[in-house]
Amino acid sequence: MTTKEKGITAKEVAELRQRTGAGMMDCKAALQETSGDMDAAIELLRKKGVMKAEKRGGRETREGLIGSYIHHNGKIGVLVEVNCETDFVARNDDFKAMVKSIAEHIAAANPLAVDKDQIPAEKVESEKRIYTEQVKESGKPANMVDKIVAGKLEAFYKENCLLSQPWVRDDKKTIGDLVKEISAKTGENVQVRRFSRLQIGE
Repeated sequence: MTTKEKGITAKEVAELRQRTGAGMMDCKAALQETSGDMDAAIELLRKKGVMKAEKRGGRETREGLIGSYIHHNGKIGVLVEVNCETDFVARNDDFKAMVKSIAEHIAAANPLAVDKDQIPAEKVESEKRIYTEQVKESGKPANMVDKIVAGKLEAFYKENCLLSQPWVRDDKKTIGDLVKEISAKTGENVQVRRFSRLQIGE
């Protein structure tokens, strides 16, 4: 056993496991790799967990929750369906809290769709036509128009797609980041399937 390994205590491993939800062996390995630095070990596990979460993307999600949120003035209401693989995870407090956070975010940020694949093609075409006219009128060279329009469309997706929107409670994270973090923590594929947002007068 190396000196580095000797320096890692069972208490530290248990604390890291409690804070991240990762397995005991993963926690021990992360602490060894970071020479016992708890914050660095958490960051390392988070990165590895997110990478694993992305690999889980193809697994079926037949369980989950429908979360709801009614704004305090009673004028905005949201329903959102978030899926996972097992009922065990659907009943997990962290999963429930994430679903609630997403519903609140939808009420505040008013996204058009979960991701760009769900935005109606006619809406995309309409935006593309508007951007094309704007760029042409600005006097940009003809050979630059398509590239500039493509950039404007990407910005449109980022602003209007739920998963790419910065979270209203912490703009350093996107809603997609929240979903990946829960997927990493639970070890399951987690997907936002759909949502509905109602606002009085709209």
